[in-house]
Amino acid sequence: MEKSELVYGTRAVMEAARSGRQIDKVFLQAGINNDLMKELVMTLKERAIPFSWVPPEKLNHLTGKNHQGVVGYLSAVQYASMQAIVDHAYSEGRSPFFLLLDRITDVRNFGAVARTCECAGLDAIVIEEKGNAPVTSDAIKTSAGALHHLPVCRVKSMKQAMKELRENGIQVVACTEKASHNLYSIDLSVPTALLLGSEEDGISEVLLRDADVQAKIPMKGKIGSLNVSVAAGIAIYEVVRQKDFSIKAKAK
Repeated sequence: MEKSELVYGTRAVMEAARSGRQIDKVFLQAGINNDLMKELVMTLKERAIPFSWVPPEKLNHLTGKNHQGVVGYLSAVQYASMQAIVDHAYSEGRSPFFLLLDRITDVRNFGAVARTCECAGLDAIVIEEKGNAPVTSDAIKTSAGALHHLPVCRVKSMKQAMKELRENGIQVVACTEKASHNLYSIDLSVPTALLLGSEEDGISEVLLRDADVQAKIPMKGKIGSLNVSVAAGIAIYEVVRQKDFSIKAKAK
């Protein structure tokens, strides 16, 4: 994390939030409960900015400056509205294509996935406010600059986002080795959102249950799973292949 991406000090973070700056997360020192801190917490809640209480050692590790018990991560990108992107895709006569990421915490994996998404022409990546890698300059660098061009939607609840996508006629396909269906046997030419989960424990059960269909990538070796960025690339380009084939078939 570059120092320029940090904002520290109670009033500095409060003003950044009130000015509309995109803030990924704020860390607050546990045990500080003065009036200014209460005002900051209220501001963060009003603007739906994620925050957590941490010991002072955590803040001292992030910055050696006088942080006053408050350190925030400024986002390197401007987050987009998921509904606006859906509406834009349909207005252009296109089939919307999203990637939903559940608890991808490794910045390098996130950046690599974003690079593939941009190259494949996805409409956006959707992440939850909490539990994902912050969108920092490191992520942008790993994405080879793709995050400057690819919209990122940050939602309060991935479960709710999936519901909204389905209401817009977009199927949610969960990519998981637990599935009985093969990825290549599913119709991905229709409006689709792929859902991928963390390498540690995959997609959370609550999201798996809400997906329209679960699909697996065929595995022939002894290792039971792929790196998430590799799995994303395989799934994304299967969607691209089917969409291109469908467009060509309709043109004949």
